[in-house]
Amino acid sequence: MYAVIETGGKQERVVEGQRLRVELLSGDDGDQVQLRPVLVVDDDRVLATPDDLTGVVVSARLVGRELGPKIRGFTYKPKTNNRRRWGHRQQYTTIEVTSISVPAAR
Repeated sequence: MYAVIETGGKQERVVEGQRLRVELLSGDDGDQVQLRPVLVVDDDRVLATPDDLTGVVVSARLVGRELGPKIRGFTYKPKTNNRRRWGHRQQYTTIEVTSISVPAAR
């Protein structure tokens, strides 16, 4: 069984026990979070519509935080003495999927 979850504006395919890096989530290490499923495949049963996904819960545990690579940029406009350096470093949260619970078939 696997699920496709949505977090941080992105979708990820996950299975139980998998660790993955997602955009920053609020909470402390060890906290449990509920993630929104978009699709669940359980053997030959596929749940994809909002009516099918009512009651489906994907739980994960926050494992830690890390920083992505440093991105450096430079803008320049000639003849105007306009120069600007900027940088960015994205923050990520590592999560471990603990369970994908699907209610019994109707």
